[in-house]
Amino acid sequence: MVDKDLLSMQEARSLVRAAKKAQADFAQYDQEHVDAIVKAIAEEAVAHAECLAELAVEETGFGKVQDKKVKNILASEKLIEATKDMKTIGVLHEDKAHKVVEIAVPMGVIAGIIPSTNPTSTTIYKSIISLKSGNAIVFTPHPSAKKCIGKTVEMIRGVLKKCGVCEDMVSVMSVPTIQGSGELMKVADLILATGGPGMVKAAYSSGTPALGVGAGNVPAYIERSADIEDAITKIMASKTFDNGTVCASEQSIITDACIADKVKATLMAQGGYFLEGEKLDKVKAVMERGNGSMNPDIVGRSAEYIAKLAGIEVPHGTRLLVSTEKGVGPKYPFSKEKLTQLLAFYVVEGWHEACELCHALLENGGVGHSLSIHSHNEDVIREFGMKKPVSRMLVNTPSTHGAVGLSTSLFPSLTLGCGAVGGSATSDNVTPLNLMNVRRIAYDLGTTTCQKAPEKTEGTNLDVQAITAMIVEQLKQMA
Repeated sequence: MVDKDLLSMQEARSLVRAAKKAQADFAQYDQEHVDAIVKAIAEEAVAHAECLAELAVEETGFGKVQDKKVKNILASEKLIEATKDMKTIGVLHEDKAHKVVEIAVPMGVIAGIIPSTNPTSTTIYKSIISLKSGNAIVFTPHPSAKKCIGKTVEMIRGVLKKCGVCEDMVSVMSVPTIQGSGELMKVADLILATGGPGMVKAAYSSGTPALGVGAGNVPAYIERSADIEDAITKIMASKTFDNGTVCASEQSIITDACIADKVKATLMAQGGYFLEGEKLDKVKAVMERGNGSMNPDIVGRSAEYIAKLAGIEVPHGTRLLVSTEKGVGPKYPFSKEKLTQLLAFYVVEGWHEACELCHALLENGGVGHSLSIHSHNEDVIREFGMKKPVSRMLVNTPSTHGAVGLSTSLFPSLTLGCGAVGGSATSDNVTPLNLMNVRRIAYDLGTTTCQKAPEKTEGTNLDVQAITAMIVEQLKQMA
């Protein structure tokens, strides 16, 4: 008989010990060597992007193979392109004029928490940014995605071996338990947490420095000046991407009453199906568990799958199930985050009301994350940007693609910080720079005004009165 929780805790300790030893050797590599290693990993990840995507869909049942392939490529090829000139090893900057030298200092061993919604891509991404900044990483996988995460780590370790690097720089727990994950978070040097609110809260409560991300309940406001056809096309592309598993996907459409009919008609023409009556009630019945949390059976599923699960019929080709909502909160399940092909629809009189509604939706489980707006009114866009409690505001772009850096110039990332307002230590799209400290060497500028004590006169004692006068003068200057 073996206690699984104890076995998991011991495995976490052993993996971290091995990682610390490997990282001490890795810390001797220069920037060129490190860049060659992460580039080799990225190239291997691209070569295996589709098969890893297939493994993820097969094991979890979430999302679409082709979209998960895109995420794997984002986490490798696009990430390497964004970081190729980024200094992360050794001397970062030397300011000769101000006599300050900045040196990169790796954190050590990262504890990587991986969700089931984006398992392979997040593993690739976190491995590359950890190694790029000189760190080792030990993963604790979501139990429902253990196999595909394990295969991804196996691929990365194979590249490390070919490069002559100790494979313990990247490892994964084979016996993931809550107790084991907790132990990993305690003994690591930094936690990089992507997952549900409970796991992220545990990361911040562990006593170890942590970077965690919160939930995304992204509102998409279609303002009256928007190109409606373009807005709906982009929202559809975003919300259906990998069946809505990206936390930056749109969860609600808010639109002005004067264009609401056209917005609704365009949404229906592109595959949106508005639920009413008994059909709406049946879908709501499968959306949540008894405690009000998201039902995992609908996560990352197609609209037609959810309809079948709810026991209703929808037109063939339905891409999203939509509910016209009147309120926000626990009694309105469509007002919450829905990592699947479900969408809320709200109508407001104008942008002031939209502003308040978006704020309420964000406070209902998405504060600090992201907001999407489709508008050509720069004054309205700026008002939203100044007032909304989000870390990213995405303008006239698919929210999913924009937030992770596919359709915008934001850093390509699968860990999106939510800032202090969202309970996160950063508002960044997390990069290698978030996984290192900076040591600063500061030289004297030669401008100090300290006075020397009077020199001792030969053959006499030190002049006590002169010393007293000097001290009094210095005290006056300090005052």
